[in-house]
Amino acid sequence: MTEKLNTGSHDLPISDALAAFMATGWADTRRDDLTALPLAAYTAKRRAALAARFPGERLIIPSGTLKARSNDSDYRFRSHSAFTYLTGDQEPGNVLVIEPSGSATLFLRPRSPRSAPGTAGQEFYRDRRYGEFWVGRRPDLAEAEALYLIDCAAVDRLDDVLGGPARVLRGVDASLDSRVAAHDGDGELETFLSEMRLVKDEWEIAELQFSVDATARGFEDVVRALPQALAHRRGERYLEGVFGLRSRLEGGAVGYDSIVASGAHACVLHWIRNDGRLNENELLLLDAGVETDNLYTADITRTLPLSGRFSPIQRQVYELVYEAQSAAIAALRPGARFRDFHRTAMRVIAEGLHDWGVLKIGADEAMETDSGLYRRYTLCSSGHMLGMDVHDCARARSEVYLDGVLEEGQVLTVEPGLYLQPDDLTLPPELRGIGVRIEDDLVITADGARLMSAGLPRHPDEIEGWMSAISA
Repeated sequence: MTEKLNTGSHDLPISDALAAFMATGWADTRRDDLTALPLAAYTAKRRAALAARFPGERLIIPSGTLKARSNDSDYRFRSHSAFTYLTGDQEPGNVLVIEPSGSATLFLRPRSPRSAPGTAGQEFYRDRRYGEFWVGRRPDLAEAEALYLIDCAAVDRLDDVLGGPARVLRGVDASLDSRVAAHDGDGELETFLSEMRLVKDEWEIAELQFSVDATARGFEDVVRALPQALAHRRGERYLEGVFGLRSRLEGGAVGYDSIVASGAHACVLHWIRNDGRLNENELLLLDAGVETDNLYTADITRTLPLSGRFSPIQRQVYELVYEAQSAAIAALRPGARFRDFHRTAMRVIAEGLHDWGVLKIGADEAMETDSGLYRRYTLCSSGHMLGMDVHDCARARSEVYLDGVLEEGQVLTVEPGLYLQPDDLTLPPELRGIGVRIEDDLVITADGARLMSAGLPRHPDEIEGWMSAISA
């Protein structure tokens, strides 16, 4: 059956004469000069590891489908991380199948034949979702094989291999879910696809370093744009746009919606409205990351004085968070439990809050599991794995992630914070409405951890000097 074209309600009819004219006179644009993507050697090893984990089984991993934003406008497509991790491909509607033998085939939508009869030959100029005139060229089967070093077949042949039992990464492609019977081990496949990304290979670490470095340049852009943003009624959004430009220039997009939070907005953990005016007497919390063309993202936060200088009370709050982060970073090493660095940071926070007189009980009591009263002022965890997803490996089992131990090659964030709500009557008035988070990206090494985001200053004196130098 010929697939129906995705046309718009306001598209004009196509006459027989125009259809015939569009089917002729096109040059052959097939490419035979393509070389394999640098990551293709790594994706082959990953597929082999996946096949070895489920020997003798068919495994199906889809890329995902286009999703409507409104009416007939789609969101920009972003493939599922597991699919791209295993193939390098990022096109919508494609499917990776690993056979019981361990062999792999990438099923993809081939280019439209421009001289084919009927709607098949009209896709390239009539289909708004997949036509080359509308969304650009995609590789044909031979080109995809050259790029990804994997056997490729047309996606309309997928039904030929869907018979019999198979594990499917579900919830990614509804059409595929409905065509393959549920398997008791589908959840186990999803879990392993998350866990196999816990330790990064050298290619991934280099990709993440590129993302971190690009993100640092984006933060410099933001500081450079502060005078214009301070004058704008939506200064937060101005800065969001500035960082977004850097993300689009050096990568594909932001890795997540940027948090650009000034003043009390910084006390909202995931503030992404970014519609506030900036006040030079307040702080700006910027949490943002560039996602590379290969879908790896940084995740960095800096809290900056909009005046260029911390006030005494702002510095007091900032320095406590800085001390907590520094202690947490020092706790990172192979063999340490994942939660250790968070507990280390929280003890520093609890001690500081007690010293200020905000926390009425001592740090030992506050850190007990049946207490945790310090969390009123620092609610969220202090870090997470990082990679293709900003909260990477989220489907991994607790025993190998949250309750596991750190391993060389893991990449994670360390991000303690204090969020002193503007309406919190347990706080003295001068502390209310101040939010501070400092977040850096680190890779676990043989004897500790390397600060990948060392190019951005952390200490308050360094922050002030850096801002002054950029603004000069």
